[in-house]
Amino acid sequence: MNYSFIIPVFNRPEEMEKLLVSIAQLTFDRNFEVVVIEDGSDLTCEAVCSRFCENLTINYVYKPNSGPGDSRNFGMSNAAGDFFIILDSDCILPSHYLKVVDEYLKIDFIDCYGGPDAAHSSFNNLQKAINYSMTSFLTTGGIRGGSEQLGKFQPRSFNMGLSKKAFEATGGFGKIHPGEDPDLSIRLWKNNFDTVLIKDAYVYHERRISWRSFYKQVYKFGMVRVILNKWHPETAKIIYWFPALFFIWFLIAVGASVLGYQLLLCLYLFYFCILFIHSSITNGVRVGLRSVLATLLQFYGYGTGFLRSWWKIKILKKNETEAFPELFFK
Repeated sequence: MNYSFIIPVFNRPEEMEKLLVSIAQLTFDRNFEVVVIEDGSDLTCEAVCSRFCENLTINYVYKPNSGPGDSRNFGMSNAAGDFFIILDSDCILPSHYLKVVDEYLKIDFIDCYGGPDAAHSSFNNLQKAINYSMTSFLTTGGIRGGSEQLGKFQPRSFNMGLSKKAFEATGGFGKIHPGEDPDLSIRLWKNNFDTVLIKDAYVYHERRISWRSFYKQVYKFGMVRVILNKWHPETAKIIYWFPALFFIWFLIAVGASVLGYQLLLCLYLFYFCILFIHSSITNGVRVGLRSVLATLLQFYGYGTGFLRSWWKIKILKKNETEAFPELFFK
C-alpha cells in the first residue's frame, strides 16, 4: 500500500512542527506522502512544512476555511496514496506507528481503522487528566483509549485510517462538526465496509485545552449525539443517556444527603475515590485529583448538551441545522 498522511490545520504552526518531527522519525522502510491542508489560516505553517521537504514528501495546500471534515476530503481527493492516515495537527506519533499499521493491514486488511488516544509523559497535568477522563474504561468505556467493549468500534478522526476505495464509496466526511467521524463510521458500515481498532497504533494527543474549552467540546459532543441518533436510528443506545442520568442522579444524591439520606451520595463518593486512585497510580496524585474534576465536567457538559439537543430535536421537532447552525459548516 501507498500511504498518504492527511492533516488539516488551522492557525497551529507550532503543533504542526511537533507532528512533522515525529513523522520524520518514523521507523518505516518505504516512502509515504504527507498532505497538509491549510484550512484558511491567518497564521500558516507553510514555512514549517518547507523545512521538512528534504526529509519528507510533503504536499502543502492552502484553501479557504470550510472546516476539518471538508479539508480532509479535499486532502484525500488530492493525495497520491491508496490508503489515507488521517491525523489532527495536535497529535504526535510514536516511531513505530506506521510500521504497526502496515503490518496489521498486510495480515488482515481493513478499509477503516482507528487507534487509541494516549498521553505523553511531557504533557501537563491538565492534559493528562482530560486524557484520562476521555479514554479510561471507568469513564467512557475506553472508546478512545483502546477498548471495543461497548460495541462496534467507531474510529475518531484524530487517528484514523481510510482506504481510497472506502473514501470514494462514501464521499468521506460530512459537514457536521464535531461528530463527522462517527457519522462516517456508520455510513461505512451501511456500505459494507468494516472498521477495527488497532490497539498498538496509538498517538499522543496533545490537546491545546483549558477547563473552559474542554467543557465546550464535550457539550458539543452531547448535542451531536442526538443528531447522529436521528440520522442513524439503528445505532441509538441507552448508554448515550448515561452522562445526563449520571449528573441528574448526582444532584438528587446531594439533595437527598441534605435531608439525611446519605447512601446514594456515598456511592458517588466511592466511584470518585476509585477514579482518583486509578488515575493517581498511573499519573500521580495531582493528575488524579484533576481527573475526578475532569470526569465531573465531562459528564455535566455532555449530559446537558445531550438534553438540550434532545429537547429541541425530539420534542420540539426542530431541524438540526436550524436548531444548531454552529455545528454545521456550509
